[in-house]
Amino acid sequence: MSNASPSKSGMIMGPDGKPCKSCTAFRNWNPTGAVQKVKKPDQPPANCPPDVEQLGRSTWTFCIPLPPNMLMLLRAIPLLYACNHCADDFGKDIDVHPPDVSSRSALSRWLCERHNAVNEKLGKTPFDCSLKSTDERWKDGPADGSCE
Repeated sequence: MSNASPSKSGMIMGPDGKPCKSCTAFRNWNPTGAVQKVKKPDQPPANCPPDVEQLGRSTWTFCIPLPPNMLMLLRAIPLLYACNHCADDFGKDIDVHPPDVSSRSALSRWLCERHNAVNEKLGKTPFDCSLKSTDERWKDGPADGSCE
């Protein structure tokens, strides 16, 4: 975890010196520093990357960054997850499809593919697992700036 601290506005800067979307609560997201005339909602729109508060509540989203001990974390999910059926299913899945923690992009693809395996079982539409799509959804937000 970064030792970054929020600015007066609540914005957290990432290690690259740019504002970090996933480290900042959406209501505090203001990369331009302009005075906000209208109070922002507490949560970003559904198609935007999660803010720090959503990140804390979402196991899959939490796994998108690459913590140093990611493999240990992924192997612990079947032991800790509240839904026993889901935990057992995920445990079997990672035995068949071992996690690729060689890089953030490899991990993003692996997590997306595991997510799509669940989507398939639930009859849901699969998500595009390209790095462009996963980064747009969980890291950077749409190119149109609608999450700014």
